[in-house]
Amino acid sequence: MPAPTIDELTIGDEPAAWSALGFAVEDEACVVGDVRLRLAGSAAGKGLCAWSLREPDTTELDGLPTAESERGPAAAGATHPNGITAIDHVVVITPDLERTIDALEAAGMDLRRIRDEPTPAGAPRQAFFRLGALILEVVQEPDDVVEQNGRERPAFFWGIALVAPDLEATVAELGDRVSEIRDAVQPGRKIATLRRSAGLSLPVALMSPST
Repeated sequence: MPAPTIDELTIGDEPAAWSALGFAVEDEACVVGDVRLRLAGSAAGKGLCAWSLREPDTTELDGLPTAESERGPAAAGATHPNGITAIDHVVVITPDLERTIDALEAAGMDLRRIRDEPTPAGAPRQAFFRLGALILEVVQEPDDVVEQNGRERPAFFWGIALVAPDLEATVAELGDRVSEIRDAVQPGRKIATLRRSAGLSLPVALMSPST
């Protein structure tokens, strides 16, 4: 059976905020790689609010707001004026990694690996799923957060990482709205992150391409 792929990500930002950062926006949406970003404004929620998937076996994904889509992939968008060409990965956070993995596998998603090493932010483990051309990264909350807030809470969307083939040029274009470039966790790759001054409601990372 075909594995699910992402049709659309719904983001609680105004289209003008993304246009101001050099994304090509049309009709309250932009296409990054072959994924549509629907810029639905604050009325839709905050940050990355929901997604639609093609061919999931279920839309019950441990609390992640999910719709099923029969729409085909978007025509691969041209490079945006800021140099962005694709989505590298989407990040989900969960208080119970095994529970969320079970839900995603029940939907037909392909678990590629589990990383049992802490991230710089203190997350103890991560799981990685392949969704078409991009990766879904599922991050286990740190133990102290789980102890304080409970394990019964649902998983939630957190942020996205975008590919900038000429990362230095993209960062120079964005100026003080983006951090300095540093080494990424992935060997051989570089990363920078948009600052709050960029005006977006979700964390966004910019990465050099995989080698």
